[in-house]
Amino acid sequence: MGRWTDLVARLDRVLALAERVLARSAGGPADPELFARHQAFRWESVPGGGRLVPIREPASFDLADLVGVERGVERLLRNTEQFVRGFPSNHVLLFGERGTGKSSAVRGLLPRFAGDGLRVVEVHKGDLLHLPRVLEALGDAPYRFLLFSDDLSFDAGEPGHRELKAALEGSFEAPSANVRIVATSNRRHLLPETLGDAAGAHLDDAGDLHMGEVVEEKLALSERFGLVIGFYGFDQATYLRIVDRWADKAGLDLPREELHARALTWATRRASRTGRTARQFVDDLAGRRALAGTR
Repeated sequence: MGRWTDLVARLDRVLALAERVLARSAGGPADPELFARHQAFRWESVPGGGRLVPIREPASFDLADLVGVERGVERLLRNTEQFVRGFPSNHVLLFGERGTGKSSAVRGLLPRFAGDGLRVVEVHKGDLLHLPRVLEALGDAPYRFLLFSDDLSFDAGEPGHRELKAALEGSFEAPSANVRIVATSNRRHLLPETLGDAAGAHLDDAGDLHMGEVVEEKLALSERFGLVIGFYGFDQATYLRIVDRWADKAGLDLPREELHARALTWATRRASRTGRTARQFVDDLAGRRALAGTR
């Protein structure tokens, strides 16, 4: 009799585990304890559903290291603070040239606001079709969630942008008060713009300009982000300020003229004068000097 009782107990545990696995894959609100234990997640699609996967060591960033984009970062911080405090706030689109700090600015929000209940969920472009399931998984958890989609853009006819547009605004279902979408993109309007887009533009009888259906469709997505922040390319002086910042953090003791001359040569060879280029230059220089000192 005892063996049967033990077998039944084991079967009960197996069935309970199977039910939890099915619940995670089929959708539904996640376990609230998950958000208490972890601060960052990514959405992982599986056949028939998806799940939130904790990121155990999220890549954070010190916002003080973002030089040359201080005004944009200040606007992002203010909107995020409004959000975590329960005040009116907006979805955010950060657009601009590569390497100017868009993604780093978003990564820098978690160290600032995690203690206030902020959590970040990374959703790749290919998973935007599952946004309703992502929102369902977050449920009514007592946290504030940023859905982060990095390097976002859509080619003509590519799926996902309609689901994103509906999640931002336009669905009959009211947007979740505890969720905001933050996206970065190299494109201001997220969709490719061509010369042919202007073919439908025309003036009406009153002399008002109408952009045409193609252009209106492309504008409709980006305009649903209430806060659009541009991260623009740097001039030489700003680039060198960024080099100085990273050089000081790395403990490089070169004379500034030599450091700047090397940094400009690096940028010329890379045909790029961005914050990423500055960081890569300093990493290379600091690594080579450290290696030389060990030989």
